Amino acid sequence: MVYYFTSNTVSPAAFIYVGKDKVENEELIKFGFEEDVWFHVDNLSSAHIYVRLPEGESFENIPQELLTDCAQLTKANSIEGNKKDNITIVYTPWSNLKKDGSMAVGQVGFKDQRKVKRIHVAQRENPIVNRLNKTKVEKYPDLAMEKENRQKELRKKDRDAQQVRKKEEARVAKERKEKAYQRDHAYDDLLNDDNIAMSSNQDRDPDFLDDFF
Repeated sequence: MVYYFTSNTVSPAAFIYVGKDKVENEELIKFGFEEDVWFHVDNLSSAHIYVRLPEGESFENIPQELLTDCAQLTKANSIEGNKKDNITIVYTPWSNLKKDGSMAVGQVGFKDQRKVKRIHVAQRENPIVNRLNKTKVEKYPDLAMEKENRQKELRKKDRDAQQVRKKEEARVAKERKEKAYQRDHAYDDLLNDDNIAMSSNQDRDPDFLDDFF
């Protein structure tokens, strides 16, 4: 089971989701999207919270209001962290999560520590947590199928983009070819037989120079 929440602090609304338990977390780790950002209480047990950013958005530029929502929800979903003040929440792109066979169920590491950010949470803010809990929806998604469909969608976008680029490259190449032809043949009309004959002295009357005296 996956729990979904909606944050209306941004437009369009952002979707935050969390696995029911550590087994579900394994699925979320495995089938995340590139635009997902992972949240966890630092050095304490907590749920794995994800927010799905709009495509093209960077985890480094998450709006502060949305960041606060994610941090508060992460704190609220930590048994120990929910009871404490002044805790730290860590967050990083899903793609930066590292998982190997030596790790326990639900445990993760990071590929690049430089991509791990931290946010300080002084205390639980009930208005925020209550607002988010009112949007809570329980679902049983096929995460593997969602991931496959997403990859198909990305491949199609990539193919479409390649076709657009190829058409543009062909248009530019044709335009350059036409300009080159025009440049190379700019004087063709001046060099046709009639113009050459008109400018030649070969067929003129022998007395044509008399006109200049």
